[in-house]
Amino acid sequence: MGAVPDTPDATDELASQLRRAILVTSRRLRAERVGDVTLGQYSVMARLLEEGSATPSDLAALERVAAPSMTRTVRCLEDAGYVTRAEHPDDRRAILLTLTDAGHEVIRETRRRRTVWLAQRLDSLTADELDTLAAAADILRRIATQ
Repeated sequence: MGAVPDTPDATDELASQLRRAILVTSRRLRAERVGDVTLGQYSVMARLLEEGSATPSDLAALERVAAPSMTRTVRCLEDAGYVTRAEHPDDRRAILLTLTDAGHEVIRETRRRRTVWLAQRLDSLTADELDTLAAAADILRRIATQ
């Protein structure tokens, strides 16, 4: 295991190494998904699962995409049967999107596949390496929420 960075250059190098490792791991995990659902579509479905029904404009803001882009995403998800639309109870001009049972299944199966992929890789590690990763996971969560 490497030494603790003690200079700005060493810290920058560690940041670069971590960024690359996280990026490659993230890309590989994202590849474990169900069907033809794009990453953007999956992200919208996951938001609906976590936060409940939402308007397309709310989803666009949360996903940081333009309204026309979200409209295309929603249309694809609706055509695939992963979301349904209903009239907003407080604003008849707006619609609320809700995840369907099929959408729930895509999220559940995608998460299962990702967990299996990662667990298979963790099986080959030593107890010390697993302890290190457990500590790193906590640290990365803290970094992400700062």
